[in-house]
Amino acid sequence: MARKDNAADAANAGRLKQIALTYKMTRKADKRIGLVLAAVGLGTLGVFLAIGFLIGHPVYLGILGLLLGLLATAIVFGRRAERAAFGQMEGQPGAAAAVLDNIGRGWTTTPAVAMNRNQDVVHRAVGKAGIVLVAEGNPNRVKTLLAAEKKKMNRIVADVPVHDILVGAGEGQVELKKVRTTMLKLPRVLTGPQVTATNDRLRAMGDLLSNMPMPKGPMPKGMRMPKGGPKAR
Repeated sequence: MARKDNAADAANAGRLKQIALTYKMTRKADKRIGLVLAAVGLGTLGVFLAIGFLIGHPVYLGILGLLLGLLATAIVFGRRAERAAFGQMEGQPGAAAAVLDNIGRGWTTTPAVAMNRNQDVVHRAVGKAGIVLVAEGNPNRVKTLLAAEKKKMNRIVADVPVHDILVGAGEGQVELKKVRTTMLKLPRVLTGPQVTATNDRLRAMGDLLSNMPMPKGPMPKGMRMPKGGPKAR
C-alpha cells in the first residue's frame, strides 16, 4: 500500500509540475492568461452562487459552481495553451513533424521522407485514411518536392489513396493548428491489416534503398540520403 501511495504522490507531483511548466510557457505568448482564467473560474462560480441565493440553495449551487468553474478553467487553459504552442511553432522548421508526432494512435509517422537544401521538407503519415504527405516550406519550391513524393507513393502502393497537405496560411494551404483536425476528418478507407501491409511495403522499400551501395566520391547533386524506418504511433 505504501508503494502505491508513493507512486500516486509522485504522479500527482509530476502532473502539477507539468501544469506549472505549461502555464509558464503559455504566459510568455499570452500575457493575459492569468486574468482570463480567473475571470472564467470566478465568473462561473459567481453565476451559480447568484442562482443559488435566488432559489434558496446557495450551498448546493455554490459547490456545483465551483466544480463547473474548475472544469471551465481547465478547458479554456487547454485551448489557450494549445494556441500559444502553435503560435510559437508557426514558421519553425520541423513544426509539422511535431504535430504529426502527437496525432494519436492508429497512425505511423515518418518525418522528413523528402528534403531539399533549402530545408523544404515532406513528412509522411500512414493510417486508415491512407497515406498523408505533409509538406512545409516555401510554397513554390515544396510543391515540386511534394508532387515527386506523391508520384513515388503511387508507384509503390498504387492501391492506397495518397493525400497531400501543404502547411501554411495561403490559399490552398492548411494552417499548422488545423493539420491534425484535417487529417482526422479524412475518410477511413483502409482496414487495420491493410494499414500494416502498407507500412510493411514502405518499410521494405526504405530498407532496400538503405542497403544499396553508395558510389565513391562526392554525392551527386540532388541525391537524397535514405531515411530511417517509420516511427509507430
